[in-house]
Amino acid sequence: MNTKPVLWIIIPCYNEQEVLPVTAPMFLDKLQFLVGSGRVDAGSRILFVNDGSKDRTWEIICGLADKDSRFLGISQSRNRGHQNALVAGMMEAADRCDITITIDCDGQDDLNAMDEMVDRYLDGCEIVYGVRSDRDTDTWFKRTTAQGYYKVLGSLGAEVVYNHADYRLVSSRVLKEFANFQEVNLYLRGMFPLVGFKSTSVYYSRKERMAGESHYPLTKMIALAFDGITSLSIKPIHLITGIGIFVALISFLGVLWSLIAHILGNTVAGWASMTCIICFLGGIQLLSLGVIGEYVGKTYMEAKHRPRFIISDRTWDKKEEEDNSSAPGEIKE
Repeated sequence: MNTKPVLWIIIPCYNEQEVLPVTAPMFLDKLQFLVGSGRVDAGSRILFVNDGSKDRTWEIICGLADKDSRFLGISQSRNRGHQNALVAGMMEAADRCDITITIDCDGQDDLNAMDEMVDRYLDGCEIVYGVRSDRDTDTWFKRTTAQGYYKVLGSLGAEVVYNHADYRLVSSRVLKEFANFQEVNLYLRGMFPLVGFKSTSVYYSRKERMAGESHYPLTKMIALAFDGITSLSIKPIHLITGIGIFVALISFLGVLWSLIAHILGNTVAGWASMTCIICFLGGIQLLSLGVIGEYVGKTYMEAKHRPRFIISDRTWDKKEEEDNSSAPGEIKE
């Protein structure tokens, strides 16, 4: 193993014009420290992934790349979501570096955890998960729902790291194997444990967002959570089957009870009990159809084999074009 691996820090960006000028120098300072301490090679880079931003994010990334060659950027052809942006960055870096560290642009994740991540890699770990040691910065609602969600995932058989988001170190060896996972519906927190290889965790405290607003509202968090459940486990379908058997058994007993009551002449005309039964069965059926439909929909999307990302621009392509056009008419040998 190279004692000084080449590191690429992958940073997805969506409408981050306010926070990017604040955090970009921080990422560069951390990269310089890692190089200066002898942990990583001087050829290490910072790669920003513009996820179809509608503000000046891509313009800022290009400006950073023009000023310092250690900053690189790629831009997706349109917004495809946080998970796809991460995959785009990792796949772009896979053949150009030894390790990648993915981290959000907002500055909430502790950059100093990278030191220990690289140390754990040098000790032989291929994946190092950044795990939050507490959730003091979260609201009571977010903290409670997040903890409950991880417990639900675990009970459904999904292998996830508790309190881990998408702050992680991954070696190029792992990325080459991960490239064989062709899912369109991505939940990276549950996919990397499936790849295997030696892994460990480092713990850190998360800070408040440094600037701008979060681009992960409740609706997106719920969608990601549901993607995580349906992408990693089929136990919800098994659960539906069990509920169906239970309801069918109760219904059968109800039919026997009604027949016996009718024969004994104890029947009383009433709409309340019938309404409750109809509403109960109707709710169970609609819920079951919804969950099954979600799996059918995901199967439909997977069958299309659409690309998970399309890169429209690269900052180094722009530099190459400028270099080629700097001396018009000159014959290059």
